[in-house]
Amino acid sequence: MKNYFFKAAVVALAMIVLVACGGDTQQVVEEAAQQVEEAAQQVQENSEEIAEQVDQAAAEAEQAVEEAQEAVEEAVTEAEEAAEEVVDEAEEVMEFETSITIWADDTRAPILSELAEGFQNEYGVGLVVEQVADINDQFPIAAPAGEGPDILILAHDRIGGFYASGLLAPLDLGDTAGEFLPVSVDAFTYEGDLVGMPYAIENLGFFYNTDLVETAPTTWDEVIEVGGALVESGDATYAIALTGTTYDMFPLQTAFGGYVFGQSEAGYDPSDVGIDSEGMIAAGEFVQTNVEAGLISDSLDWDTAHVQFETGEIPFLMAGPWALDRIREAGVPYGIAPFPTAEKEGQPFLGVQGFAVNALSENVLLAQTFLTEFVATEDVMRQLAESGNRPSAFAAVASEDPDLVSLGDAGVNALPMPAIPEMGSVWGSWGDAFTLIVNGEQSAEDALTNGGEQIRALIAGEELPEEEGEEETDE
Repeated sequence: MKNYFFKAAVVALAMIVLVACGGDTQQVVEEAAQQVEEAAQQVQENSEEIAEQVDQAAAEAEQAVEEAQEAVEEAVTEAEEAAEEVVDEAEEVMEFETSITIWADDTRAPILSELAEGFQNEYGVGLVVEQVADINDQFPIAAPAGEGPDILILAHDRIGGFYASGLLAPLDLGDTAGEFLPVSVDAFTYEGDLVGMPYAIENLGFFYNTDLVETAPTTWDEVIEVGGALVESGDATYAIALTGTTYDMFPLQTAFGGYVFGQSEAGYDPSDVGIDSEGMIAAGEFVQTNVEAGLISDSLDWDTAHVQFETGEIPFLMAGPWALDRIREAGVPYGIAPFPTAEKEGQPFLGVQGFAVNALSENVLLAQTFLTEFVATEDVMRQLAESGNRPSAFAAVASEDPDLVSLGDAGVNALPMPAIPEMGSVWGSWGDAFTLIVNGEQSAEDALTNGGEQIRALIAGEELPEEEGEEETDE
């Protein structure tokens, strides 16, 4: 702005000089006035621009102040919430002099955490739920060291080894025993002792594509006949695909009379190994014959078989409730039926999920009370059943899911998976034998005879030339 006033002053001085020199006074005055007017106009324009800049800077400063205030308020709120949590935790520790800890997987942990408040309020005992991914591996290590849980969730086939090792405490369900399905209680019974409290059951069912097959076949010969016709017409790639060699193929093997261990009044008999029985060999011959004929896939991959069913490449599949979500999402039309027969009805394995008490815990009686008085109720059992695709072991909790009802029908004659420690010696050789059969590397008789001998040697504690591994189920 000073520059414009300076220019005006110079113009005025020039006028005086010009007049003094005899110039045209009127012209000089007019020119000077014009110059002054232009200078004033520029001053006004610059003043407005400066004012706008000042206003903008003020607005930005005001916004920065507001943001700073919000940040401070948010930090104060977070600090207050953190302080409240610390206080709550401290009060909880002070309130509950005793607490019990449960190990659960990612499916059961959330629902048990929701139940914690109700139990704590009713019994005045704290309940800590810890999500542990590899319970079966961690428990036998942590329990003897005094770092294990008071209660753990596990499949019933694990109880034999754990109980024989002194890691699980027997359990008395008392008056609530009659509330559970008898087969689920039997599954958690080892050498006459109830070793856990069941809450869910599961088994395989026979799935069929309702677009390709109107009615499910009732015999394994019919499975091959119907499926073979679809292969011949080009409507299917195979009659059926297998998802494994042991647990997943068991309903076919039992249909021909195969078994794993014989049974007596005391339960499974480890001295009677049935992997090389006539029925198991007959099942192996059936599989090998139809693999060679191109009617049964020579792949034993679980995921591949499911994809083939979901895309309509095969009309039949043996699958469990854990596969329901993906089959439904695929949109393939399906039905679920009991297993086909051969020499007898095909029987799947029955798996039971339940709670067990750590025998080395300092809170054994308290943990048992939690299970028998709080968990063994219709309300809690219903919540547990709704947390996953599994029928409840609690008789009063009936599933409304038609697929689970159908799976239950398919498992009416299911055999509880052996929970005896000797079962750990079976999986590897059993699976290897049927892999050799499917691949056509050995006859069914040779492969299963050798497998049976290996299993007996392992049970007897004899070393084998090659290390045997345990096959995991697709549960």
